[in-house]
Amino acid sequence: MAVQNQSPKVIPTAAIAELCRALAPDRVLFKPEDLVVFEYDGTIERGQPQVVVLPDNTKEVAAAVRIARRYDLPVVPRGAGTGLSGGAVAAVGGVLIAMTRMRRILEVDVENQTALVEPGVVNLDLSKAVAKHGLYYAPDPSSQRACTLGGNVAENAGGPHCLAYGVTTNHVLGLEVVLADGEVMWLGGPVRDLPGYDLPGVVVGSEGTLCIVTKALLRLLSLPQSTRTLLAVFDSVEAATNAVSSIIGSGLVPAALEMIDKETIRALTALDVGYPADAGAVLLIEVDGLKEATSEDAAKVRRVCEQLGAGEIREATDPADREKLWAGRKAAISALGRLAPNYYVLDGVVPRTKLPAVMNAVMEVGARYGLPIANVFHAGDGNLHPNLLFDERAPGATAKVLAAGEEIMRICVDAGGSITGEHGVGLEKRDYLSWIFSEADIHAMQRLKAVFGAGEHFNPCKAFPTSKGCGEVHSSAIQAFGADAYV
Repeated sequence: MAVQNQSPKVIPTAAIAELCRALAPDRVLFKPEDLVVFEYDGTIERGQPQVVVLPDNTKEVAAAVRIARRYDLPVVPRGAGTGLSGGAVAAVGGVLIAMTRMRRILEVDVENQTALVEPGVVNLDLSKAVAKHGLYYAPDPSSQRACTLGGNVAENAGGPHCLAYGVTTNHVLGLEVVLADGEVMWLGGPVRDLPGYDLPGVVVGSEGTLCIVTKALLRLLSLPQSTRTLLAVFDSVEAATNAVSSIIGSGLVPAALEMIDKETIRALTALDVGYPADAGAVLLIEVDGLKEATSEDAAKVRRVCEQLGAGEIREATDPADREKLWAGRKAAISALGRLAPNYYVLDGVVPRTKLPAVMNAVMEVGARYGLPIANVFHAGDGNLHPNLLFDERAPGATAKVLAAGEEIMRICVDAGGSITGEHGVGLEKRDYLSWIFSEADIHAMQRLKAVFGAGEHFNPCKAFPTSKGCGEVHSSAIQAFGADAYV
């Protein structure tokens, strides 16, 4: 949706001077050549902040928030910038607070299986740090080598292994947050199911619109005794998606159940990850637990896939082979750059039993718009990720992609699903919120911003379609330059 700033007011030099005193001059960026790298996230959205600050600790975050409030400047929190809904884009300028310097693992409680971390810790680094204790952190977005835990909290991130273990909100016990007036407070605590309102649950998935997370107390899990990883090869996406429902219907909930189609496999051929080049689609299936249980579960997966027409079933023979199979899934979306200069990643959810029909409808949309679509997604929980391949330099290409994306989101909703499973609403899908919520529902959610004192001070124009002053943020670039412009 190619956002550009909507004529933000000029930031006072006094505000920049105060920020420099509160942090340090080398951690306050305001020159155009420094700001340009912060105008993107993982989407096709764009919006440049007026100033970027890089705090080292909670005290500096709170100071930056207070200064921004004093000068009536919006605040946008940012993690690694890997988000896929425009959540870290400064839609109307303001102060962007980049949390990447706050990357310390502050405490690991092995006995209670918790970790206290700062928001800039990279997701995978936490699992690496606690592996020596036989522990790991379960939510594993495909970008886990780069994405940060603060951003995961903001978007309620998922991942392949969230089918069995739940998404981010199921693993957050407590949060230290900075409110819109600069106050610092703790929500939740060291044990699950505390009495009272689930305030950490309110903040997880709030997309930076309520507060800024500066510490997170996370739940860790014990590494499984045994893991079995299988690759089932099918002639078509329809056959593979039929197998998905049958596997779950058999009473088995795998740790992960992922689907990769032939277009994505084509992009991965140069990586030699072990996916057959002539496959119509593959399912990557993982079961874990006790050794005896995983042996039975793997056998059940084999039987179901064979009954549903799998031409071949491969199983990882050692950790290196397992890592190779997963490397294909984790690198899939980035590998699409081999097929086209740009891709637009969608994120919808449908009931598992509707997967075959929905996938047929998605491909029909691609054919009608003349857009190749590569699919790689969390099939086990019906979380689709169609990737629309295009070249933004071609006149009208961006507008066409956005129109096709809207149709695909509508297909998901009409099938009884949702507009997002893990990427968030952000800028990308805020205008679709009314498809799944009533006006009263949306109003009730917006009132939370007032309760937290956030208003439009934190991450304005995100998540809600009626944010004040944000009515045309999505289409500003197309309106400014015309539908056939290079945006």
